[in-house]
Amino acid sequence: MSTLKESPDQSGGHTAGDPRRWKALAVLTAVQFMLMLDVTVVNIALPNIKEDLDFSTEGLAWVVNGYLLMAAGFLLLGGRIADLLGRRRIFVGGVLVFGVSSIMCGAANTAGVLVAGRFLQGFGEALAGPAALGLIAVLFTDGKERAKALGIWGGMAALGGAIGSVVGGLVTDFIDWRWTFYINIPVVLLALVLIPRLMPESRMVRRAGQRLDVVGAVGVTAGLVAIVYGLLEAAEEPWGSSQVLVPLLGGLAVLVSTLVWEARVPDPMIPLRFFTNRTRVTSNVVSMMSFASFYTYAFVATLFLQHVLGYSPMETGLAYIPLTIATGIGMGLSTGLMPRLGVKPLVVIAFFGSALGQFIAASGFDPDASYLGGVMPGLVVFAFFNGMGFPVLINGGLHEVTGQDSGLASGVQTSMQQIGAALGLATLVPIALRYVNDHAADGNLPAVASDGYALALRVAAGVLAAAGLIALFLLGKVSAKPRDAHAEAAEVLADAPAPGAPAATGPTGATGAPEAANA
Repeated sequence: MSTLKESPDQSGGHTAGDPRRWKALAVLTAVQFMLMLDVTVVNIALPNIKEDLDFSTEGLAWVVNGYLLMAAGFLLLGGRIADLLGRRRIFVGGVLVFGVSSIMCGAANTAGVLVAGRFLQGFGEALAGPAALGLIAVLFTDGKERAKALGIWGGMAALGGAIGSVVGGLVTDFIDWRWTFYINIPVVLLALVLIPRLMPESRMVRRAGQRLDVVGAVGVTAGLVAIVYGLLEAAEEPWGSSQVLVPLLGGLAVLVSTLVWEARVPDPMIPLRFFTNRTRVTSNVVSMMSFASFYTYAFVATLFLQHVLGYSPMETGLAYIPLTIATGIGMGLSTGLMPRLGVKPLVVIAFFGSALGQFIAASGFDPDASYLGGVMPGLVVFAFFNGMGFPVLINGGLHEVTGQDSGLASGVQTSMQQIGAALGLATLVPIALRYVNDHAADGNLPAVASDGYALALRVAAGVLAAAGLIALFLLGKVSAKPRDAHAEAAEVLADAPAPGAPAATGPTGATGAPEAANA
């Protein structure tokens, strides 16, 4: 592993009483809110986008998957680039990429242009997100202030993800779906103007011979894109066709080659030793399965509400409010029960409860369903138990991880969740589409579509039940004390030694700083 030391710019930094650090935090928080909002705000607009740009339904999944795959594939590399080349510089660069790609998405006149813009947006997030965490660690050197700052930053990020559906519905209904992208521009301009004025540059010293693992990031992303493409093609093409097999096998070959590369390169994107812990790997695998199911639900439920029940985008966004509330209640209950019941029991309960919620939701997918009697029960049950899983899975992903490795562990878990979401859409949504294609001749298209969407949810419920069994048999005993990977990684970054100071070398031959560079 690398040996990195903190190297603040000679222009100076913020003193403990400098009020600029709170102004800088306000800008960083606004950007993080925007990044998280963009993950969900587009979901409600998907039917309108499909109609205006002539997307196929399987092609529509790329509007979500393009963003997720790029963000997941380049997240860890983005954190390392920010630490080595300058956090402020990379943050500004990431925000600029995100802003330009937002304009590209909003102005798109073809499906291809929009998907390309979404890929670029994901890349912008992969640069800006990790850099923002590093900047907060540098701005707030006092532990209590840093914890408060991270709480504000993380809370606004969660709020952005939570209200994205409502904002997307309102904007799409009252203005136009293109403004779900254009609303990013004021925040982007604010950040580009103020960040260079409010904070100094900071970076870590690059040791001789150290290289950025660009090959690893590109290989993982390219392999996953090929696999997702092949899976989506299976919605209309036979599994044995070249349209499906070539990208699937090609993607697998690229991923295997990348794994070999990671095992041999001196500075890998993810050290393979990270995957030697069974409990940590199990937590990441079931996290992938959880997000695969959640994103599938959000995708097919949106299509069901608008295409079958005839909801407007605004009505669809408002319909998701109980999901946000139930998720928050589940998270709070799980956090409170964790010290009493432990992590493993709550993980198992969360997955089996989520599976039950998906089954209930599937039973409510009917052309004549009402919201209160048909849609809402499954939505609330699924969201509540799904929310219960979030806090405990964080602890599982950080199992036997010290402060210096917490940034790496958090980054890996975030990437795995985004990959799981993309694979879920690529695997489960085609099940619904193939069913609709096979039964379209039956004549009652709303009923056929409802049955197809319900089938996808039943399979997703099976995925959740399987995840519950995996957790039951493979998850080890995990610390029940709630943990915050962002706070632990930021503490390591803030405590990194200054240039010339001796680096405290741990058992793996790494200082505290390099692992946090992966935050």
